[in-house]
Amino acid sequence: MKHMQRAELDSLLTHVAQSYRLLVPQRLEDGTRLLRPWGEGELVLSGEPVQRKPTEYFLPQLDPLLKIDTAGGVQLATVPETPLCLFGLNRADLQCLGFVDRFCAFPPQDDAYAVKRQNGLLIGLTGYCGPDGQLLPLTDGRCDIELIALADGWLAQAFTDIGSALLAEFNDIDPETLGTIRSLSEKRIAEERATLEQAARIVQQELVPDDFWREIGDRCILCSGCNLVCPTCTCFCVQDRTDQGGTERSRVWDSCQFDGFMREASGHNPLGSEALRTRRRIHHKLAADVERWGEISCFLCGRCDKTCPTGIGIQAVAAEIVKRFSTN
Repeated sequence: MKHMQRAELDSLLTHVAQSYRLLVPQRLEDGTRLLRPWGEGELVLSGEPVQRKPTEYFLPQLDPLLKIDTAGGVQLATVPETPLCLFGLNRADLQCLGFVDRFCAFPPQDDAYAVKRQNGLLIGLTGYCGPDGQLLPLTDGRCDIELIALADGWLAQAFTDIGSALLAEFNDIDPETLGTIRSLSEKRIAEERATLEQAARIVQQELVPDDFWREIGDRCILCSGCNLVCPTCTCFCVQDRTDQGGTERSRVWDSCQFDGFMREASGHNPLGSEALRTRRRIHHKLAADVERWGEISCFLCGRCDKTCPTGIGIQAVAAEIVKRFSTN
């Protein structure tokens, strides 16, 4: 465990930027925070979570895969030689990245994702750096380095060999300093997840009637915002664009809320109503992924609830499920 002041943090990030394409949280004119290149703006170390989902840096909205020239030659898309470092991710975002890492590594491996993700560096930012100084729960080792904000600087701990090497020159501190924050962090995690986990059990037991999904589906306006901001949504379609130089094949994010998402060539659509598509979106996160991966694939980043204009983000729907169908 290390202890840092601001000058030491700046020194660490400057050192990281020598070997990585370093993205750090910066504030835009509208008050939102985004990850932007180190040195291009003011580093903002507290406040609302970064707006854009972290997985898009490895699974972008438009992801060129290959190009076929007019002679039939195939060239795979190039990948930047400098690996990426994301700084300032909270626990939820790191959990989302870990889930997508597992998903994309499952055979057959997603090579386009893997080549962007390999050698990447993740630096979490937790502790008292949330909105109005609120406590952000600890990462439990889901990154290379975790910086934990205190009133007088940051505690820094490494979870990988690369992280340990980067922190080697900084001063050690008694790990017991972390005890109180760890206890508060565990309590907050349990409180935040209670409703989601209860809703997941209700969905898994098939206690939610079809009328509820029709009611929620009627409120959906098909904007797809929930899927596009979700760090654990991975659905995509493939598009080919042809010009005089050949054809470029890319994958593009798709959304299960679109009415053509599962439409077959025959015209039949197994998700032919908004009620079915809405049920799929929630069931997928709370039940199907639990069965396949052993965990709920919503980690409460909050992006869908902030984005949805009609109030049917996953936390809002989970709360409604618990309120109406809990048998406790």
